[in-house]
Parts: sequence; structure tokens; C-alpha cells
Amino acid sequence: MGKYDKFFESEEVLEESLTPNEAVAAVAVVTAIADSSIEDVDADLLTDILWGFEVFDEYSDDELLEMIDKLLSLAEDEGVGTLFNTAYESLDDELIPDAFAAGVSMLVDEEELRIPRGKATLLKKLQQALELEDDEAKEIVDEVIAAFEEAEDEEELLDEDNEPLLESMASQQIYESPAGNFAVPVPSSLKQGARIDTQEGVVTFSDDLGSLFRIDYSPLPTQQMDDMEAVGQEEYLRSILLNKYVPSAIASNLPNASVDYTEYLPDVLEGAYFALVNMPEGSTVPKTGNNGTAVKCDAYRGLLAFIDGDFLYIVSSQRSFCDGETPKGVKQEAENLKQQIISFVDTIEFT
Repeated sequence: MGKYDKFFESEEVLEESLTPNEAVAAVAVVTAIADSSIEDVDADLLTDILWGFEVFDEYSDDELLEMIDKLLSLAEDEGVGTLFNTAYESLDDELIPDAFAAGVSMLVDEEELRIPRGKATLLKKLQQALELEDDEAKEIVDEVIAAFEEAEDEEELLDEDNEPLLESMASQQIYESPAGNFAVPVPSSLKQGARIDTQEGVVTFSDDLGSLFRIDYSPLPTQQMDDMEAVGQEEYLRSILLNKYVPSAIASNLPNASVDYTEYLPDVLEGAYFALVNMPEGSTVPKTGNNGTAVKCDAYRGLLAFIDGDFLYIVSSQRSFCDGETPKGVKQEAENLKQQIISFVDTIEFT
């Protein structure tokens, strides 16, 4: 079961039906909860956002806040999925776009005036649950962003940073792990020859130009959890990455590979260990050698090991050096790859 299935695929309904306007607000409430939790939903902020919708023109602030409080109580007492299913059954066809727009409004980053790419999976699930076509959904997202920008007195109709998400919505691909432990949008940065390769415990997204994102994952038995508690998270992740993963997954095929940089990140993913591996002729990108034969470019591979739930993850990416290009320096290359991997991990929805 995916992370959001419990919110959007319930078969239960409330004993009491909702009015069409309550159903629109309920979709916003469910989306806000799915994005965080019931405890973290700010009823006042949610009210302020919904008050700008035409369907709520006749409501005072107090009346709308009372409605939101009622819906939050129903979600907590009866279940968030039950609330959404009841809302969906209570919506008139003409209010479906308003309900989607209300949900989209809960996902907008009000400082950057865009929808973070990490919320793409939730956005797509909401669209599918409301049975909206891709083109209509894209248009609604566009309108919501424009409304936020207008409220902030912005001159541009659409934030430039949000264009990639809007352009890719119609063809957005979501990869779901066979183990059911995560879902992730296929990276939009992939270009010519984009492909997905999978095997047990591994998925790799790559293209012919050298872009690569790889996720290795494995369940953690109780014994390994005990081992981690005994030695500490930093030492456990360091040992897994440097003593097991690098030798077996990289050095076994590239004997000249070396670990050039390591760093423990206590504030990332509740503790993560990063390593930079220098891989001479270890890139996935080939080049033509002096004698005309194909050889591989040099590369740096960044690795980030962390634990989420009952799974160990090692997420990696690479930077290739072809045609005489040289690295900028170990620390700079490490920082760039580290941030690239963290940004990719931010798009993963763990279940």
C-alpha cells in the first residue's frame, strides 16, 4: 500500500453527509493532513487560504473557521480516508475543480510561490482520486499559483521555478518500490536515453548523458537494529557504507576506486552518512580512447546512507568528467553531490 492510499482509497463513509461546500473544504483538510499530520494543521491558516475561494464568498471568517474545526474533528474521530470518501461522494461535478484547487492550495510554498517537487506524488494522488484529466489538473495548478502570486502583488503570472513541475504533470511518472516502502517521481532531469533499471533491492534512474540516481534499499532485521544501538548510528552507517557497500558494489568492479571524502550529517534524515568515491574510468558515460576504442569517463560517485522506518537506504548520484574536464576540488565536488542527493531524497515519499 502506498503512503497516501489510506487517505484517498477508503471505502468508508460518514454517517452524516457533507454539503457541497463542506466537501470542497474537506478535500483541502485531507490534503493538508496528508502533507503533514492532523496535529500540524493550522486551522486559522487553512481558513485564510480558503476564504479567497468564490464558493466561500458568503461565509464569514468565523463561520469558515467553525467548518474547518468540524472537519478536523471528523478526520480525527472517523478517519481521514473516511472524510475524503464522504467529501468525494458529496461533490457536484462542477465543484470537482474547486475541490482540487483547494487541495492544491495546501501544497503551495507561500514563500517561493511554487509547489515543491517533493509534493509531486501527493499532488498526483489527489488528481487521480478526484478523477481529473492531466490537462485540466495542470490548468488548475496554474491558476492556483497565479492566485497566490496575485495575492502577493507579484508581477509575473507564474514563478519560473514552478514551470518544470507544471510541464511534466501530464507525463509525470511515479516509481513505486515493489516492497511498498517508498514512491518517487522519476527525475525530470533525465534527458536522452532516459531509463529505469530495477533488480531486487535496487532501482536506478539514468540517461545517456551521465545523469544517474540510484536507490539501494534493504529491510533491517532486529539483529541489525540491535547492532546499531550498540555501536551508535554514525558508526553503524559508516561501517555499512565503507566496509560493505563500497567494496562490494563499487571496488569489486573498479579496483582503483577510492573514498576521498566522508561526513556524518546528524541533522539530515535524523542521521545520515555521506561518502564521495573517486572512480577512475568508472562513469556510466563512455568516451573514445586514443586508439579509437570506447573507454569510460572518470567519475565521482556520491553516496548517502540513512535509515527510514525498518529499511536501510543508500542513495547515490554521479558526476562524470569527460573530454579533459577536471574536478573542482574534493570538498566542492563532495558538497555539490551531497546537495544533489539530498534534493533527490526530498522527492521520495517513504511509507
